[in-house]
Amino acid sequence: MRDFQRPGRSAVYATNGVCATSHPLAAKVALDVLQAGGNAADAAIAGAVLLGICEPQMTGIGGDCFILMKPAGEDRVIGLNGSGCAPAALSAAVLRAEGLTTMPIHGIAPVTLPGAMDAFCRLNADWGKLPLADLLAPAVHYAEEGVPVAPRVARDWAEDAAILQGDARRFYLLNGAAPQIGQIFRAPGQAEVLRRVAREGRAGFYEGEVADDMITSLRALGGCHTHEDLAAVASFYTDPVQTTYKEVDLLEHPPNGQGATALLLLNILSQFDLAAMDPFGAQRAHIEAEASKLAYDARNRFLADPDHTTRLAHMLAPETASRLAALIDPRRAMADPAPLSEAVHKDTVYITVVDRDRMAVSLIYSIFWGFGAGLATQKFGINFQNRGAGFSLTPGHANEAAGGKRPMHTIIPGMLAAQGRVTMPFGVMGGAYQPCGHARFVSNLCDFGMDLQSAIDGPRCFTTAEGFKLETGYSPETATALTEMGHKVVAADEPIGGAQAIRILDSGILEGASDPRKDGCALGY
Repeated sequence: MRDFQRPGRSAVYATNGVCATSHPLAAKVALDVLQAGGNAADAAIAGAVLLGICEPQMTGIGGDCFILMKPAGEDRVIGLNGSGCAPAALSAAVLRAEGLTTMPIHGIAPVTLPGAMDAFCRLNADWGKLPLADLLAPAVHYAEEGVPVAPRVARDWAEDAAILQGDARRFYLLNGAAPQIGQIFRAPGQAEVLRRVAREGRAGFYEGEVADDMITSLRALGGCHTHEDLAAVASFYTDPVQTTYKEVDLLEHPPNGQGATALLLLNILSQFDLAAMDPFGAQRAHIEAEASKLAYDARNRFLADPDHTTRLAHMLAPETASRLAALIDPRRAMADPAPLSEAVHKDTVYITVVDRDRMAVSLIYSIFWGFGAGLATQKFGINFQNRGAGFSLTPGHANEAAGGKRPMHTIIPGMLAAQGRVTMPFGVMGGAYQPCGHARFVSNLCDFGMDLQSAIDGPRCFTTAEGFKLETGYSPETATALTEMGHKVVAADEPIGGAQAIRILDSGILEGASDPRKDGCALGY
């Protein structure tokens, strides 16, 4: 139990339903949908789409999503891949001929097709209870009437605004500047797009005037995207991958997401007695950092489009983790095995919902970097993602950029299970940090017996190309000890990630927790 004399927040307990997400309006809307007779799938869609209006620097209808879902009355978990492909004409050889050795982060080259809207429509058609129009109505309302900009959103908006170009500046700046806390942001163009989807379903987005706006805008910016590319966007169902850690099963979405990285990382950590360490001391931080270097190196070698990932079984094999763990010196930091294929970023939203019938949804939704590619459509202001920056330009690499191919993704929804029963949908936002965040969250629960909110609140650290970043919750003594081990310790210049979780207790009660690093909350009824 937390110290009630210190700043903090309590977990939320409820019987009928809980939503946890990064913005309070989205959590409230999700709960409204549940109380109106919708299920967790309906509520997650409604909240997620609204998050694109509340946190447009993080996500939007021009982005991708991944979903894990436990149907009501079952303990089966289903994955839904809502990531889009590169346009058919994209060529790594052409990009290399232009002098590039890595994919650019911004501009037209990394813009892939938006897959999230197709996934939302499919999830609603296959698993929802309410009409899609009912789920989109709150986002339409707030896009028209406006949303007051929240404190964390304002901070991120100001940091990311510089990459906005052309029409994107018109739609995502107020009088040429990032909005301040409490200023109203409106997106009437997106409201019109959502009205068309409400009337026409998927066709309202991937066909007609909205599709014309996207393709015309992309072509004007120098893109090779076509109407045929857009029409071919299709989400698909898949099965999770998983591992067991201290009798808890961690389920992750399979490639092209990086969920397997979290599984490998936990498998490596299982070779060490973390429970005997100080949870926020130097030894645990060191072992986690070293294991992360190895797990991320494997990620960069193996993970790619599902049709091109061929070494997944090897990556998740117990002997692979054992061999990698043997490379870790408990007293000394190793050099990075290889540089990360993409730099650290934080721009993602996550929402989880559990309803009265115990359908559970874990949904993550992103445009990749802040404001994605920094580009938007001319008429409706749809912000394009830069997910293609996750591709490699190394010839022959499994993740080499190519037309019609999905890039390796950083966003990963998670679920926990125990003895065959799904116990918790959860997610940890934060770009490249996410596998490390998943592993730390599971370890906080299993190794240190933390309650759900404390497991989220605790200080985080992450090894990056810039150095070993420590949040302010770490002591100076810990930083000194890590420096003596050979780590290049730097103070984190921003919060590392943001988490949300809902635990389905043995009693049937729901426990929701939300990260104070974000503006959001957990709500239940």
